[in-house]
Amino acid sequence: MYAVVDIKGFQYKCEAGKSLVIPRVAEAEVGDKIVFENVLLISENGAAQVGQPTVKGAKVETTVIAHGKGDKVIHYRKYRRKGFQKKKGHRQPFTEVEVTAITK
Repeated sequence: MYAVVDIKGFQYKCEAGKSLVIPRVAEAEVGDKIVFENVLLISENGAAQVGQPTVKGAKVETTVIAHGKGDKVIHYRKYRRKGFQKKKGHRQPFTEVEVTAITK
C-alpha cells in the first residue's frame, strides 16, 4: 500500500516503514508525530483511489527522525571586463520523517 501526499507544495510517494526527506517543519521536534491529510492518491493491491483533489478521510502518519541541511549550492555571478564578481552559498534546511501508518 502506498499513498501520494502533498507536503508544502511538493508531492511525495509514501509507504509504511520508509523515510522521506521533506522541507523543514520548524515547529516539530525530533520524535514528534506529524499527520498529513492532503492525500492525493491511495493504492492498495493494485486498485488506486484518486482524490478530487484529495481522498476524503485519508491520512499519513509520520514521526520526525532528524532535522538537517542539504548540500551547499554555490551561486556565482561575474560581469566580464568590469571587475564585478559575486559568490553566494545556500544550504536548504530539511526534515527527515518516517512513515508509520497510512489510513483510509
